[in-house]
Amino acid sequence: MQVDTLLQRALNLEFLSAEEGVFLFENASTGDLIYVGNQLRQHHVPGDIVTWIIDRNSNTTNVCIANCKFCNFYRRPGHDESYITSIEEYKQKIEETFAFGGEQLLLQGGHHPDLGLQYYCDLFRELKTLYPDLKLHALGPPEIAHIAKLEQATHIEVLRALKESGLDSLPGAGAEILNDRVRRLISKGKCGGQEWLDVMRAAHQLDITTSATMMFGHIETNYERMEHFVRLREVQAEKPAHAKGFLAFIPWPFMDEGTLLKKLKRARNTCTGDEYVRMIAMSRIMLPNVVNIQASWLTVGKQTAQLCLHAGANDFGSIMIEENVVSAAGAAFRFTADGIQQAIRDAGFQAQLRNQQYEFRELPSHTVQQELDRSKMIVD
Repeated sequence: MQVDTLLQRALNLEFLSAEEGVFLFENASTGDLIYVGNQLRQHHVPGDIVTWIIDRNSNTTNVCIANCKFCNFYRRPGHDESYITSIEEYKQKIEETFAFGGEQLLLQGGHHPDLGLQYYCDLFRELKTLYPDLKLHALGPPEIAHIAKLEQATHIEVLRALKESGLDSLPGAGAEILNDRVRRLISKGKCGGQEWLDVMRAAHQLDITTSATMMFGHIETNYERMEHFVRLREVQAEKPAHAKGFLAFIPWPFMDEGTLLKKLKRARNTCTGDEYVRMIAMSRIMLPNVVNIQASWLTVGKQTAQLCLHAGANDFGSIMIEENVVSAAGAAFRFTADGIQQAIRDAGFQAQLRNQQYEFRELPSHTVQQELDRSKMIVD
């Protein structure tokens, strides 16, 4: 294998194998990967516009029986700190989100043993009745798989019921690394890699738009990272013509602060800024059938995320009015609406507000444009 040959094949939008991806990642210079990543970005999303979104990442519950070794957020059933979010709490969160100019709730939680399909259908219907314009980007493949097991139902049946109740799109949560060797060691209680992919196949059959993620930098090998890309693009290639499928891919490094993986000395976050930029470029190279690549400023910070905009990323994600899970493991970076736009401009691009479907939105003229301090932006 030769680096130049593989890079040219990538520029031709060819599907590289996992082995070829490993060879590139381990042998190509950062400069070459950045160049090709940016060329591919310009193919998919020409111009200098970088998108961002206003939303809120709220949690239905922190009760979870998956016992992931990288998660500090969950509580076991019956724990003194366990909760299920009430309708009154949702109303406060949604109204604040609307006041900040947002229109979407990214709604996720744990694998609660007592919350089945009826609970989520009733919740989604009530929220949509109260707020007809609210967009629900909710749950994720592991939660869908968990609900399906509780109900002894198929993924299609669960997703169809949720869509009829108000689900607008399905996040790519819980992918971590789509290899069962890794998943058995870090998230044994979650669905396996194949089931995660099967849930997404079912969502695409129902024309539910989705995203895909990767949490890397713990116990996985470079080959398992590349295998992850290959499995995602295979599902994307299978989607029906009417479906958008994976609208975006978002990779982020493992956040290790206080996690069981770190305490057991099995893994710690050693991902450098250079490695993250290279992974953004590899995302473009290995996923030629996914249009949008998002840089995770929440986990890598402003400067590294800005570099990613020159390496293949075309989206800067959300200002995150609220986020609890990744922050609990040490992700401490924050942006206001003005701050995220300035960061994009400082990197040499035009900032454009979008919705979850990657459609452009007009920038609200009210509260969201004000520089709000952290106590107002991050709601406990």
